[in-house]
Amino acid sequence: MEPKKESESPDAKDRNGQPEEEKESEKVSEEKRSSHMGEQEGEKPAEDDEGDGSLGSEEEDEEEELSLTEPEQPPEPVKKKKVVIEKKISESFFYNYEELCSFPFVTPDSGIPLNLLTLMHSFGYDCTKRANLQVMDSQTLMYIAGNQLVFLDLKSKYQKYLRSTSGGGIGVVTAHPNKTHFAVGEKGWKPNMIIYEYPSLRPYRILRGGTEEAYAFADFNRSGTLIATVGSSPDYMLTVWDWKQEKIVLRSKAFAQDVYKVTFSPENEEQLTTSGSGHIKFWKMALTFTGLKLQGALGRFGKTALTDIEGYVELPDGKVLSGSEWGNLLLWEGGLIKVELCRPGNKTCHNGPINQLVLDEGEVVTVGSDGYIRVWDFETIDTADVVDDSGMIAMEHMNELLVGKHVNLNSMVKIHERGEPVWYAQDSNGAIWKLDLSFTNVTHDPECLFTYHSGKIQAISVSPVTYIMATTALDRSVRIYDFIDKVQLTEMKFKQGGTALTWTPTVVNPKGGVLAVGFQDGVIRIIELYNPKGLPVVAGRNNVGDAAMRLKQAFKPHVSTVTALAYERNGELLATGSKDKTVFFFSVEDKYEPIGFITVPGPVQSLQWSPLGHPDSKLLILCENGIAVQVPAPDPQDYDAASTYKIKDLPTEYFRFWSIKSRILREKEIKRREKVKEEKEKEKQKWIKEQQEMGKTLEEIELPEEAPEEEEPLPEIFVPATPSPILCGFYSEPGKFWLSLGEYDTGFLFHCAFSPVQHEKEPGAQQDEPFEFIPIEDADDNPITRISFSSTGLFMLCGMADGAVRIYALHSKALSEDNIAGYWSFSMHDNNYGHIQGICPSFDDRFLVTCGADGNIFTYNILSAEEIKKVLKTKVPSPRRGLEKEKAAEDIEDPTAYSIENAKQKREYDLIMKAAEYKKYLKRQELITLRHEFQELLQMNKDLPNHMQLYRAEFELDRRIRAQMDRKTADKIRLVMKELCWEQERHRIGLQKVQIRFRGNLEYDTIIVHAMGSSHQISTYRLLAISENLYKIRKKSQAGKRRSSKYEWKGKDLDQRRESQRELSKGSIFSSQTNTAISEEEIDTEKLKKKSYPQTVASRIAENRLEKLRKIIEKAERAKAKIQRRKDEWDELLKSKPNDDYEDPQDVENIKEAKENMGDFKLKTATNYKIPEHMRINADKKSYQLASLEVAIHEKKLSMNKWIVSLRDLKVAIIEEIQCVVQELKTIQSSLHRSKHLPIPPVPELHPDEIPEKKFQYDSEMLLKFKQELEERAKEKEIVPVTPSVEGGGIGGFGGGFLHVPSAKELEITARGTSLKTLKTISGTAGVTPKTFEFEQAEPTEMELEIAKREEIRNIHLQETLIKRIHELMITFDAELRLLRHQKLKLDTMMKTADLRHTTWFEELLLLKNFEKHENILQERVNSLISEEEGMQLKLNSYLAQIEEKKAEIARLQDREKALYATFQASLGENNKFAGFLTKVLKKRIKRVKKKEVEAEDDDEESEEESDEESSLESDEEESGSEDEVFDDSVCPKNCDETLFENTLQLREKRLDIEEALAEEKKTIENVKKEYETLAKKVKVVAASLDAADWELEAYQREKQQRLNELHVVVPLKLHQVEYISNGEIPPDLSQALVFTNQSLVQLQNRIVILQQEKLEQRQLYKQAREQHKQLIRDRREMMIKIERLDEKCNQLMMMKFGRIVNLEALQTLSVNTNLEELRMKMMGKEQTCAVELKMWEDKIFKMRQQLMFITKENTSRLKQMNSFCAENMRLETKLDALQSNLGAEFQGPRKVDIEEREKLIALVQLQAQEAEVLKEEITLLSRKDGRIFPPSQSIFQADTTLD
Repeated sequence: MEPKKESESPDAKDRNGQPEEEKESEKVSEEKRSSHMGEQEGEKPAEDDEGDGSLGSEEEDEEEELSLTEPEQPPEPVKKKKVVIEKKISESFFYNYEELCSFPFVTPDSGIPLNLLTLMHSFGYDCTKRANLQVMDSQTLMYIAGNQLVFLDLKSKYQKYLRSTSGGGIGVVTAHPNKTHFAVGEKGWKPNMIIYEYPSLRPYRILRGGTEEAYAFADFNRSGTLIATVGSSPDYMLTVWDWKQEKIVLRSKAFAQDVYKVTFSPENEEQLTTSGSGHIKFWKMALTFTGLKLQGALGRFGKTALTDIEGYVELPDGKVLSGSEWGNLLLWEGGLIKVELCRPGNKTCHNGPINQLVLDEGEVVTVGSDGYIRVWDFETIDTADVVDDSGMIAMEHMNELLVGKHVNLNSMVKIHERGEPVWYAQDSNGAIWKLDLSFTNVTHDPECLFTYHSGKIQAISVSPVTYIMATTALDRSVRIYDFIDKVQLTEMKFKQGGTALTWTPTVVNPKGGVLAVGFQDGVIRIIELYNPKGLPVVAGRNNVGDAAMRLKQAFKPHVSTVTALAYERNGELLATGSKDKTVFFFSVEDKYEPIGFITVPGPVQSLQWSPLGHPDSKLLILCENGIAVQVPAPDPQDYDAASTYKIKDLPTEYFRFWSIKSRILREKEIKRREKVKEEKEKEKQKWIKEQQEMGKTLEEIELPEEAPEEEEPLPEIFVPATPSPILCGFYSEPGKFWLSLGEYDTGFLFHCAFSPVQHEKEPGAQQDEPFEFIPIEDADDNPITRISFSSTGLFMLCGMADGAVRIYALHSKALSEDNIAGYWSFSMHDNNYGHIQGICPSFDDRFLVTCGADGNIFTYNILSAEEIKKVLKTKVPSPRRGLEKEKAAEDIEDPTAYSIENAKQKREYDLIMKAAEYKKYLKRQELITLRHEFQELLQMNKDLPNHMQLYRAEFELDRRIRAQMDRKTADKIRLVMKELCWEQERHRIGLQKVQIRFRGNLEYDTIIVHAMGSSHQISTYRLLAISENLYKIRKKSQAGKRRSSKYEWKGKDLDQRRESQRELSKGSIFSSQTNTAISEEEIDTEKLKKKSYPQTVASRIAENRLEKLRKIIEKAERAKAKIQRRKDEWDELLKSKPNDDYEDPQDVENIKEAKENMGDFKLKTATNYKIPEHMRINADKKSYQLASLEVAIHEKKLSMNKWIVSLRDLKVAIIEEIQCVVQELKTIQSSLHRSKHLPIPPVPELHPDEIPEKKFQYDSEMLLKFKQELEERAKEKEIVPVTPSVEGGGIGGFGGGFLHVPSAKELEITARGTSLKTLKTISGTAGVTPKTFEFEQAEPTEMELEIAKREEIRNIHLQETLIKRIHELMITFDAELRLLRHQKLKLDTMMKTADLRHTTWFEELLLLKNFEKHENILQERVNSLISEEEGMQLKLNSYLAQIEEKKAEIARLQDREKALYATFQASLGENNKFAGFLTKVLKKRIKRVKKKEVEAEDDDEESEEESDEESSLESDEEESGSEDEVFDDSVCPKNCDETLFENTLQLREKRLDIEEALAEEKKTIENVKKEYETLAKKVKVVAASLDAADWELEAYQREKQQRLNELHVVVPLKLHQVEYISNGEIPPDLSQALVFTNQSLVQLQNRIVILQQEKLEQRQLYKQAREQHKQLIRDRREMMIKIERLDEKCNQLMMMKFGRIVNLEALQTLSVNTNLEELRMKMMGKEQTCAVELKMWEDKIFKMRQQLMFITKENTSRLKQMNSFCAENMRLETKLDALQSNLGAEFQGPRKVDIEEREKLIALVQLQAQEAEVLKEEITLLSRKDGRIFPPSQSIFQADTTLD
């Protein structure tokens, strides 16, 4: 039955989707159930628990639900509860299934029978649903199929069905432990949990109100008395039921995400467990003071990754063993993961999630999604514990069973058959297995009982000639079913999932034995169905099956998923559609031949050919993006697919759906409002008619006032930006079609038509609206997904998105809104995820088949008679003749195979490329021939005589041809360079990466500089660039501070903090006092200065007074500040005074350190060696040392490398200079005779290892040479002819020959070489030039000979000098090299030492890292104890400060008490006879009234209330007085001064106040002392712990030092450094020797002298300090005497001046009474303000009097005017009376104009009278002093308006 919202059709169905008749029947059943409750009654007290409430009452259940969310209230006082009688349900009570079961919905008065469809058989299985397999007995399986519960008999394969009661689907099913009952949890709004009895299948109990929308899981407890259910989204409510009484025992929200499972603990039924998405939760039924509660503890994963938990099992001892997503087992204990279990070798227990765990006969059985069932030892699991930090333990399973490949086990259930346990398993890949887990020699293999499609059914189709249907799904199978015999005939598996399927029409295959199937990879397979029994009998062939399938043809027209297949109405064409936005056409013959394809604007949703009634054969293509396309059937003869299969000139019509739903809803709303207005108008007319019938006229009828109603705005016109997807459609007329759309446009069927004039716009830009629509009832959120028609055309069969089947009855074949007679609807598939994928009638309209996304396939009878099996029979097509001889068609198994079009394009491309290559080859051969002919001509020309030879330029026929060729060559070069730019850049980047990889971080390569005249050489260090991390570590370590020691904490830090606390306390006290005094004075002065008055006499007086007061206050403030400063100085001086036994902590520390360290050099190897704080080392410090060492090594090597490189540069400069000198020598020797020539020293050259950077420099010649070497090495056998120049140049390993752009240096070298060649050529030419003329040489003269001789001597000298210069340069360079080489040898020694030190430090670092963790723990402990001790010490100091403060307060109170007694004695005077009585009155003890308020503390502790204590006014006598004497202190004695008596009583009250304050202060001191003592004990404990922790840290430091001492340290020593000599020789064993630095030895020797000198100095200082101490004692004694003398003198002066001792400080700080002065200033200000206000009111009274006179005059004039008007009125009336006697009959009676005029005059008179009254009242008011004028009443103005 179809769910329907209550608001849409309240008369048809309720919110649960049930008809009113069903609800009534349910009410009847409820009454029946209540009638049976009285059979078993018992008395039970009413409780406040959550489980109380009436059975089945949803309102009370909701109240209980709300009570769960409320906070727990404290228990109320125990009251006597009423004893009520609770009704119990009888054990024999059952519900009526017919009253509960949901039924189809039929439109009222439609005439459609209720039994239009009857469920025949279910071929599917929702195998992905959790726990969807239950065993009721050894022969019956139970599972959920959509809205049905299926009972499958394993022997007969017969199915029995149980319908859901709500029609909303079934969520969960579970069986009772005794198999006597089973529970069905339904889905829908407020679904029920129904308990059925088995095997009668009668409804036994109904559990209501357990969840909001659906049940997710349910489980009975072991005894079967309770059932636990958990709901799905949105509430996830966990409920525990007493199911026999339909009562909720407990309930609570399970979690905030999906909950997969809930179970009772088999050992303790008060414990439950739930698991689900990312959680597991452990529940207990706890008895609290508010009743029984469900308390849940969420499992914490800790270090383990969060996982979804599908399966778990409760162990007997309370632990829980669960699975995980990665396949390991998790053992939970106490809400935490105790251990994670895996297999040896760190293998997971299962390869994938573990879906179920079972504890069976002392063994743990795990069911995995990998198809394995493994058995584990329970004892090993139960006693498993963690052994390392990984938290994992490896264990081997006992047994395992591989059910099969491609098996995904979901759950298992157990039943006993003939005493043997048998397991039935649910396979999520679409199977039900029977398993034997006995693991014995006779164990049976796994048996697959049933196979189904897994997951969503993609397509279904019914044979056009028999009762056979075919289905396909994404599980890669095609299945054939006989829905008459209710069996699966055959199936066929493929590599990809099927997505579309259709049978060939009878015109193509009359037997109905061929079907076309589309797959995910775009392949279409033509499959042939036949009966193998019809094949000839062949030996070895076993024809067992009734049907078989064979692949007839496979082709791939698409590159994406095939979504639609359709045969043309004549069967000549097949159209296929795909998500790749193409539609392919094939000609249908014995072998399908491709015609071509077209592209469409969107992914294809469905294809529909025009029916036979249409004149032309056209194809309707519906796209997912809301576009419909229509094309005619292509003629195979008109299209030639020589180069491509794309059809370009096929006429195409487009329709892009433009939404009109918002307009429809708007018009509907307008019509509704118009209808409402019409109804109101009708009611109004009816009311008027009733009033008229009562005798009233239209003028007399007063219409009732209608309250104005604000109309809501009409719905706006909305069109979605993206068109709604098309779900299905079909032709109605030529060019017209109906569409069903999803998303926004659901709820309607739209009638659309292609426009005869197609738009010029793109299809995606068109806006085509439908011209007609049909509203679909109850489909606003439930669109029609599939539509088909019966063969008669009178039934429209619709598949809905919620899994319902809806059948519309039509009056005729044409679909329209008036043609629909009504509809029949029934929910069959799952309402949430079971939207119908296909709905097809049989060829004779007797049956209907549907398939859904929930994996279910249902077949139905359509109004068929009984015993159909006897009448109808399925016939499988017989095989074709010669079928057994045919080979099976070749299948396309590769999902990446070319499609038909892609293969065509690939072949065309290959042909084109082959032709192009052949053409290139011919051209190359022709060029080779021409080149050979040209070479022969050149050789012939060369063989000719010189005078007959042609010049090379004469071979050029035309220079323009050569120029053109050069341009083309250059263009080709540029083109090739462009084409190879990417390749060149790739190689360049590759070279750059190689250089960076191997030389990027190389700062200096090895450079060997050779000497010029010797074999000496020096080389640089091969130095890598130093890492930035070293500098960072170094800086970080420098920034860090070392830990302060215990003594530093105690000595320095605490002293500083104490001093700061003292200063803060002093500053706070002083600042609080001074600030209080100053602030009070400032406030007073500010108050006096606050107001500024105008410059009058009073204001000037006030200002002068303020100025005087300000000066007095400032003087007093200065005196107070001076006195306070003096007090503070004294306090500071007194506090800084040390005690007699005070010792400086620094001196104590220094003495202690000197005692420990003086006179001894502590060796690190000593057992009592204590590591000083500054010498303690850790990993960070050692890392810093290593970083510093590496940086220092790098800097040293870098400096040496720079020196060597500069030496190499010097050699280069020297060589250049020598070259210049040699050139000059050659010039000189050219003018000398050979006998005078001295041998020229050879010019030194740079060795290759002196310039290693040239190894990485290359040019084009080097690259070409390298390329040739590679080619020769490769020894290619094939010789490919190549063209010269451009085509001859290849691409080398580094970018090719001409692609290498020469650098500027290469260009410069080339230019130099060219210039040198030019010069050589010129010089050579000049030297070769023949002498044409010869002259005879004359004899030289003596002068010339002398000049020549001198020139020769000079040249010889220059020759010797230059040669000497060359030798000097070479010797100087060699000397520099040897000197630098000597320095480098020293540096090598240092570097080797540094390397050894680096090795040692690195070993120490590794060792320190091992110690670091524990050392940090100890250090943290010490630091925490130090901070704790410091905090306690601060508290102790604060307690001491409080004690001192309280002592000072007590001293002040005692001083006040003494002052009080002194005041009393002074008031008595001398010789007062009542002194004794008054003294007793003063000292008498009185019980005073004490009010104690009890305040509630924050931590909700016990609160007590105390009432006010009333004093009894009883008095006790003073101890000094007589006990018997009684006197009355409330009455003043006779002759006693009453003032004195009252003063005594007041003083007594003050005394009592002081005594109470003293008692409080003493009590406070006692409390603080107790706290101080308690804390002092804690400080001692902490100090002891700190000493122990510090000792432990010291011991650990010693252990660490010992481990460091075990490391070997290499120290190179020379012999003279070894002073460990035995018998004048160095002993062979130096293990007992001590390596000591000279510096330390010298320091120790010097320390002896320094200590002796220091000792003498300290003795001298001590002697001087003693002398100074004696002098200070004498000075103090003299100062005390002087102070006493000055005090006595001061007292004498005060007695002389004041007559008594006064307090000078109080006298100096005497100031004015600011409050009194402020009140005086306020009084002056108020007087001035009142005077100003009085003047203002007098002026206002004067103005009002003037106004009164003006108004009085105006009133008088108006009265006169009124009198004149009255006289005129009388005159006119008299005249009117006289005229009336002469008027005719038609003028009898007053005229209307006169009446109106008269009324106006009367109104004027009344107005004037009112004005007169108002003026009188104003006069009366103004005559008083405080008179006020009120505005005139509103009626006056209204009257004026009327008159005007």
